[in-house]
Amino acid sequence: DAFVALHVDKVLVSKYLKPLQIGELAPDQPSIEPTKNEMLVKDFRELRATVERMGLLEPNQLFFFLLLAHILLLDIAAWLILFYFGTSLLPFVFSLLVLTISQVQASWLQHDLGHLSVFRKTKWNHLLHKFVMCHLIGASAKWWTLLHSQHHAKPNCFHKDPDIDMHPFLFTLGKKFSVELGIKKKKYMPYNHQHKYFFITLPPLLFPTYFHCHTFYIAYTKKYWVDLAWMLTFYIRFFYTYGSLLETKMLNCLISLHRMLESSWFVWVSQMNHIPMDIDYDKNLDWMSMQVQATCNVEQSLFNDWFTGHLNFQIEHHLFPTMPRHNYWKVAPLVKSLCAKHGLEYQCKPLLTAFADIVHSLKNSGELWLDAYLHK
Repeated sequence: DAFVALHVDKVLVSKYLKPLQIGELAPDQPSIEPTKNEMLVKDFRELRATVERMGLLEPNQLFFFLLLAHILLLDIAAWLILFYFGTSLLPFVFSLLVLTISQVQASWLQHDLGHLSVFRKTKWNHLLHKFVMCHLIGASAKWWTLLHSQHHAKPNCFHKDPDIDMHPFLFTLGKKFSVELGIKKKKYMPYNHQHKYFFITLPPLLFPTYFHCHTFYIAYTKKYWVDLAWMLTFYIRFFYTYGSLLETKMLNCLISLHRMLESSWFVWVSQMNHIPMDIDYDKNLDWMSMQVQATCNVEQSLFNDWFTGHLNFQIEHHLFPTMPRHNYWKVAPLVKSLCAKHGLEYQCKPLLTAFADIVHSLKNSGELWLDAYLHK
């Protein structure tokens, strides 16, 4: 199910699996592992077939063209504001905000391209992915694919999902791991205060520090030379265009502040769907059970769809990663119905509640750690 969900050209990718084949199941061996719900697996595969028949995996390229157009227009507008209105405080702030919006919306679009959901042909997705991720944002497309594919394969599974690698060095996550950490008397940070220092660490600093360094490190060590060349074009363009208008101090201020704002927007949106959910070791569950337990949705509205890049439909996105985002709302009732049939909790909450739940879950985890740390 993971293989089917994550790949578009299954014939091509199947060629890479041939060297890994070790044999066939004997006639008396079960095809479903005991940790997986056989009826749910069957029903989900029927749902997958229904989704394909309904054409919900087919992209509306006008939708994505308009997304790219509004990103490019905002990117140009950010520079024009400084060009026409000068570099005093008010134009600088407006330019900073417009640039941040452009960058965040570009990060949502590169997410679509990385999941091969914009074009029918894989090569066009890869090509535009490099343009958006490397040239418009300044990060490596292959670096993102490497990490994000692991996240989708095993969301919220410790040691397998890189998105929760912040445990235990920066935060303690999940009830189980927090108690384990406390019992072992391990303390890398004052976890009982993590719901407070979260605001000044992960949201504003993820992009300017860790991501910024890590994307170059991975691109260099894994010899992603094409990505590195594309990434350099972002910095050349940025420093040439804005450097002609701003002094060095203001230029550095602009790129630093926009990275911090972009990072904050991204972290709150990306973590609202996962951090409050079940975090555990890999239990080898069936595809649907694993994804639904690790993800939650946020209520639909035009603003929420735009603000989150349709990641308010995180459950549907995780079940069907290659589905174009404009179709999530169409499959959502079918997913919700299947969850109800099999007793899976389909969580959907208001946007601000989802943000607050990040803080609440960190506070609860910190309290569990402290209680275990102080008692035998």
